[in-house]
Amino acid sequence: MNVRNCRSCGCIFNYVTGPVTCPACREKLEKKFQEVKEYIRENKGVGIPEVAEACEVDAGQIRQWLREERLELSAESMGFLTCETCGQPIKSGRFCEKCTMNMTRGFQEVLNAGRQKNSQPVKHDGDSAKMRYLK
Repeated sequence: MNVRNCRSCGCIFNYVTGPVTCPACREKLEKKFQEVKEYIRENKGVGIPEVAEACEVDAGQIRQWLREERLELSAESMGFLTCETCGQPIKSGRFCEKCTMNMTRGFQEVLNAGRQKNSQPVKHDGDSAKMRYLK
């Protein structure tokens, strides 16, 4: 059994996976998330500082939800979140569409190169392919 202390309230709880917060704090955080989501939906064009102040949520937590792609800013309020690779303003996530496509293409090239390397038959010279016995 994996027992830990909650990062928010310090309560001891049985940790399974995910963030190190107890079920009660996780539920409170989910309610705050729904409140923030509704506020953004009702007030298009608001930025992170306004949402944080209105909903009494830490701006860092809102940024985390944006990076996790649980929230998305409107086009009018872009600029608060930037691509980790090129610095271009984005609505949510960690990377812009262009950088995501470049990374995907790079991963595909590496994957295909590995497949081609593994698909080539292994050549054995005459004696090395035979069975050996200890004398």
